[in-house]
Amino acid sequence: MQMLEHIGPAFIISFVVAVGIAAQWLSWWLKQPAILLLLVAGVVAGPVLGVLKPDELFGDLLLPAVSLGVAVILFEGSLTLKFSEIRGHGQVVTRLITIGALVSMLTTAAAAWALDLFSWEVALLFGALVSVTGPTVIVPILRSVRPNKSLSNILRWEGILVDPLGAIAALVIFQLVALGPEGAGDYLLVGKLFAVGTGLGAAAAYGLAVALRRHVMPDYLRNVITLAFVLLAFSISNVLVHESGLLAVTVMGVMLANMKDLDTEEILNFKESLTVLLTSVLFIVLAARVPLHSLHLAGWGTALLLLFILFVARPLSVLASTLGSSLPWAERAVLSWIAPRGIIAAAVSALFALRLEEAGVPGAESLVQLTFAVIVVTVFVQGVTARPFARWMGVAEPDARGMLIVGGNPVAHAIAQSLKKLDIEVIVADTSWEQIRHARMTGLRTYFGTVVSDDADQKLDLVGIGMLFALSHRAPLNALACIRYGTEFGSANVFNIRIADTAERATTPAGRTLFKEGMTLEKLETLIVNEGFEIRHTRLTGEFDFHKMEEMQSEESILLYAVSPDGAVYPFASDRTFKAGSGWRIAYIDKKEWAMPEEKPKSAGERAKAHISEQVPKPLPG
Repeated sequence: MQMLEHIGPAFIISFVVAVGIAAQWLSWWLKQPAILLLLVAGVVAGPVLGVLKPDELFGDLLLPAVSLGVAVILFEGSLTLKFSEIRGHGQVVTRLITIGALVSMLTTAAAAWALDLFSWEVALLFGALVSVTGPTVIVPILRSVRPNKSLSNILRWEGILVDPLGAIAALVIFQLVALGPEGAGDYLLVGKLFAVGTGLGAAAAYGLAVALRRHVMPDYLRNVITLAFVLLAFSISNVLVHESGLLAVTVMGVMLANMKDLDTEEILNFKESLTVLLTSVLFIVLAARVPLHSLHLAGWGTALLLLFILFVARPLSVLASTLGSSLPWAERAVLSWIAPRGIIAAAVSALFALRLEEAGVPGAESLVQLTFAVIVVTVFVQGVTARPFARWMGVAEPDARGMLIVGGNPVAHAIAQSLKKLDIEVIVADTSWEQIRHARMTGLRTYFGTVVSDDADQKLDLVGIGMLFALSHRAPLNALACIRYGTEFGSANVFNIRIADTAERATTPAGRTLFKEGMTLEKLETLIVNEGFEIRHTRLTGEFDFHKMEEMQSEESILLYAVSPDGAVYPFASDRTFKAGSGWRIAYIDKKEWAMPEEKPKSAGERAKAHISEQVPKPLPG
């Protein structure tokens, strides 16, 4: 420990960054929210070991650094708030992020005030901070719980949309608390604060949008110039009116997200990467500031407050939001239980606490501790118990059978359509809008973006999906997708295809290799696009078994995958281990004039239900 005391600040900062990124990776591997590991790392490094002392390390720069970090986090969060998405995800989601959030905030604030933990002003601020969930914590829990599609969509979009709305509500309350009783009563001062925050945020958003639309900057500078806009808007707003900067960057993000003909995807991806770094460092540093003795202050008041949030505030919020809806009571119960608090609550509460401590507001010193306690308890308790509870209530999905296909090219599209014909859930993901648009027009579920991005982690709905086909022309992307989703689906359920320039390699970078030896994506694409090959299905019977099917198969035929009677998909990979039997359906590619016993729906109704009848075998040429 004596040696550690002589370690320089550069090493400590580097160590914090390394530990933060390691915690992010470990959380991804464990499928658990990163914030829990980050807070634990901060507490261990700070009050427990005494290695990290943020106030000594950063001095007067601590508050400005935290402020700028929170500003970037809020801007990135507000970029996800699109009003069209609020309208497009049902009445329950809309009520949860409005009525539900308000009920949760007021009841939590009332409980904190009644238990004499805060003054009523700080209690109201605390209620606003801990009343909302977030995508960074809800998504890992959903992937572990695997609730049905309806419930999963509600929870997912509640987390995405309520995060920035909760931040805005907390900002408004904070501004009033920070002004104090006299300042809050000065309507001119309050009006000036909100006018400057919203006005400057709107002006910055408009100026940046004009610059982006007119391409006055090179592509490689778009992201860093956007970052400069955010930091300048925050700082200038604070100079004009104290504490208005966070409001400015939030308004800026919301406006950019809702502008027409403005692509913010690239900016959002950059901000997501930056946010990962900032949150990794920020939460370790903030957790390290929590005094060791405060970890033991969890008396009866704190315990009762936590129980109230878990068993009263959230259920009341869900009850108020689902009144008159058709949502089953079992789903309402699970919805009431799954509400982990996340990044916005932690980041904003820590900044607000620093600000309020400077202003001498009573109770500010306990704001961070109690907020962190709520985060840890909700993430840990609900993360551990949500899956058994959902299974007990009968709303958890069975084993996932669906397929995530990376790539929107003709091969990927043909395979996706063939799987859909057999009633297999399919998602096609690609970065080409034209290919995604084509897939959508044919009725396929799609994801527009990179499947290995943070945006995919938050927004890609994998309920019912348990397998990956990496079929893009980009070998590195295919390999990364196999590595990423190998932990999600299991290494046995991720499949890669040979690409022409990598086909001769001795080993495949990642994933099991699809289809027979020497078959590449380019060859399959040539067969489908130029040589009139198509994907067919045939059903095995006692008389027509797999051995007989292989004997009838033409030399040019290529086996793709098999589907068992219970709906499980088994690709024909180079290391195939399964044995297809009676009742199995086999998908293969061949010329249109060649055919084995084919399955085709007799009617549109049968096609929709994937009831496929057997055809009389056609004689093969020769």
